[in-house]
Amino acid sequence: MSRVLELLKTYKNYDPAAKSLWEIGLLYPGPKAIALHRVAHYFYILKLYFLARLVAEISRWLTGIEIHPGATLGKRLVIDHGFGVVIGETAVIGDDCIIFHGVTLGGLKFDPVKRHPTVGNKVLIGTGAKILGPIHIGDGAMIGANAVVIRDVPAGATVVGPLATQR
Repeated sequence: MSRVLELLKTYKNYDPAAKSLWEIGLLYPGPKAIALHRVAHYFYILKLYFLARLVAEISRWLTGIEIHPGATLGKRLVIDHGFGVVIGETAVIGDDCIIFHGVTLGGLKFDPVKRHPTVGNKVLIGTGAKILGPIHIGDGAMIGANAVVIRDVPAGATVVGPLATQR
């Protein structure tokens, strides 16, 4: 229960429009998707793959956010608005990250290997960004809206544009 409360408080601190923890818990899609992912991920770790995918599918129907049960999410992740977010099976997201709507953390291969990004701590990923392949996004990096990232991004860097050039 303390992780749920921590997540709700994170959203409250992040979003000045949020009026209460009840509002966030009941009406915001991000916390619902993350909480349901934690259940799906638990089933996935137990190799109860059907149940894991069932919970993930229900979460997608409720929130418009698709998180594969195999993905690993850090603490205090904020998925703002969230509709259209897709997070692949082997993706790893660090602590204190912010992801906006329309983001994809996807793969470039269909082989059963690490094929999705690893995102460090305190990373901001802008609306519509596509981060593809088994690449690493360093701590504190910022990914601009609609960027397409297919190479590693160093810690603290900002990348923007259709083929994500560093600034």
